[in-house]
Amino acid sequence: MKRHAFELLRYGINGVAATAVHFAVLSFNLNVLGFQSAGVANMLAAVFGITASFIGSRYFVFPRTGDTIIAQAVKFSGLYGVIALLHGLILLVWTDWYGLDYKPGFLIATVAQISMSYFGNKFLVFKV
Repeated sequence: MKRHAFELLRYGINGVAATAVHFAVLSFNLNVLGFQSAGVANMLAAVFGITASFIGSRYFVFPRTGDTIIAQAVKFSGLYGVIALLHGLILLVWTDWYGLDYKPGFLIATVAQISMSYFGNKFLVFKV
């Protein structure tokens, strides 16, 4: 139980760090590089945030793993692709189809994303 609690703590720390990387690159793209599109700036920043999340997951959250980094990167990318589609689908249904405020929908989608990410990484990508 104690090991699991520390793993969850490491997962949270990694998520905050990856989010900070994502936001820092987004801000840099907009404020220093002068990107005209926040969407394009955010997509590029997301690559950096996701990369930080992968590195942190591999070496900090789930360090007891046997697969190669390439195999894990492919599985991680697939998992995050599915999660991104689900996140978008939840907002599509919540906001566009039902006309509800996007903020609670975003929160619901994010809770689903965090849960899927943790369990997907633990059991599918890093297999610990």
